[in-house]
Amino acid sequence: MVTGGTIRLRHGKALLRHVGGTLGITLPVFFIATLITFLLGVVSGLDPAAGIAGDAASPETVARIRADLGLDQPVVFQYLHWISGVLHGDLGTSWFNGVPAFELILQRLPISLSIAGVALLVGVVFGLGLGLVAGVRHGGRLDRAITLFAALVSSLPAFVVAFVLILIFSLWLGWLPSSGYVPFADDPIGWLAAVSIPAVALSVDVIADLARQLRTGLVVALSENYVTGAVVRGLSHRRILFVHVLRNASGPALTVLALKVPMLIGGAVVTEAIFNMPGMGKLAADSALRGDVPVVQGTLVLSILLILACNLCVNVLLGVLQPAARRRS
Repeated sequence: MVTGGTIRLRHGKALLRHVGGTLGITLPVFFIATLITFLLGVVSGLDPAAGIAGDAASPETVARIRADLGLDQPVVFQYLHWISGVLHGDLGTSWFNGVPAFELILQRLPISLSIAGVALLVGVVFGLGLGLVAGVRHGGRLDRAITLFAALVSSLPAFVVAFVLILIFSLWLGWLPSSGYVPFADDPIGWLAAVSIPAVALSVDVIADLARQLRTGLVVALSENYVTGAVVRGLSHRRILFVHVLRNASGPALTVLALKVPMLIGGAVVTEAIFNMPGMGKLAADSALRGDVPVVQGTLVLSILLILACNLCVNVLLGVLQPAARRRS
């Protein structure tokens, strides 16, 4: 006889296998991505020893500094030394000012996380809300209006949306600032006002894709036989929708959400430049222009970690919501 405890135990073991399988994919991806990041610095042709020694330094001095930095070693040993430091939280030292790269990035990280985090929150709330309404009312006027809205806004780049929002809310209405950043600890209201326009500009594409994917998933799920069976058993429409249908229809939307996380982090480079925000994206862009390879590598490594962590969370959530998907994996 199979009891409820036995079923829960089986589901728990299946979930652990799903998490283990996801981690088994995430770790190799991390090391491959960091290897590519390291090789970008190698092929850049920039020599930190020459920059540290100065233009008037002798070749012997440059060679000694290269030896001290380990740059005279084969590339494989350089990578192993670098990745060992990364795993211990050492992202290297800026060639430009001698400050640890991790310290520079940590100063800028809250700004980028503020923009990407608020954009993700806005995208999830409005995207899922619009998709839910369109899916439940499929074929109706609301469905057609939401589908048209999603098609229109998904064709607009984030920087175009940003300029439109600046024009409306900053220049015409004067409600929100057009540039700058205020730390949350100093002024929560000022912080929200500063990140609102860039976050909304980044979230528009997320809203459109989530709404379309959830709407499609709901239309398919509502036509399944188990929905008819639930109606026959007398379950309420609210319970059928939120307990059974939404759970099975959320897979495509969650998959799209995982794909949108890199876009949000990458979009910070453009939005921070437009709104003059000293975030991680602007730090990476400025460091790339002046050839500060360790800082660029550090921002890429941290971005990779954020993307992989978000994808891991989405995959685990997908496995929790959809046991069938977990079994297939």
